[in-house]
Amino acid sequence: MWPNISATPFLLTGFPHMEAAHCWLSVPFFVIYVSVFLGNGTLLHLIKNDYRLQEPMYYFLAMLAGTDLTVTLTTMPTVMGVLWVNHREISHGACFLQAYFIHSLSIVESGVLLAMAYDRFIAIRTPLRYNSLLTNSKVMKIGLGILLRGFVSLLPPILPLYWFPYCHSHVLSHAFCLHQDVMKLACADITFNRLYPVVLVAFTFFLDALIIFFSYVLILKTVMGIASGEERAKALSTCVSHISCVLVFYLTVIGLTFIHRFGKHAPDVVHITMSYVYFLFPPFMNPIIYSIKTKQIQRSIFHLFSVYNRA
Repeated sequence: MWPNISATPFLLTGFPHMEAAHCWLSVPFFVIYVSVFLGNGTLLHLIKNDYRLQEPMYYFLAMLAGTDLTVTLTTMPTVMGVLWVNHREISHGACFLQAYFIHSLSIVESGVLLAMAYDRFIAIRTPLRYNSLLTNSKVMKIGLGILLRGFVSLLPPILPLYWFPYCHSHVLSHAFCLHQDVMKLACADITFNRLYPVVLVAFTFFLDALIIFFSYVLILKTVMGIASGEERAKALSTCVSHISCVLVFYLTVIGLTFIHRFGKHAPDVVHITMSYVYFLFPPFMNPIIYSIKTKQIQRSIFHLFSVYNRA
């Protein structure tokens, strides 16, 4: 049976009943997108070119920045297309591919945050073995494992979308494609597509968050055993940026889940706005957090500006 991708295209939605304001809404969205590109692009540039940042901790940070950039690039064309020029049509194939990347990259980001927790765990619990345990090859293997987990685990629910018949409304509730929106339009048995994501979330987001929590319990136990108060503060300061990014990511995940589960009677604009917050707030905040909280990043930024000023 051939994939069903030549049928009537889906129609994307911006903010329902606020179409007249789409032009104005596009301004803050465009500013946020540009900020995400500049912030994460700068981090990648610094880590690539500053030898002082070429350590496992910053390699994982580069993975986080790359993931944030990619998920932003994945959503930007359709979001800005709807808000700027009211281009709402999207083909089935493009829609399913966008949904695949959006959800896969969310799992990748969770995996990167877990890897960063592992990095801090090794650095504080066994600092003398840090370089021998987290070699470049080990970091590459961890990164490859994170990517495989994210992109392979999303194939089972996404592939059936290509064969489902779509005889209900073709209007989606966002300016980008999400699996949960698309599957509701299918005239087919979607039991697997309803259950699989629940199991996947439990074994990725929930499990990752649990491991991160327990890793910091052990880290805190180790730090409290350090005699010097100054050394304790120094050890904890290396974790502040990561903890902040973890909170930003998982609080948005919890918020979105809470709205979908218990906010069924909330206005559509609340659901839609929370979805945008989920996909844009972490990529926007992560570079800011690391720029403010990490002295090495600050020094590298100052050095970059001084080079440009001399040029």
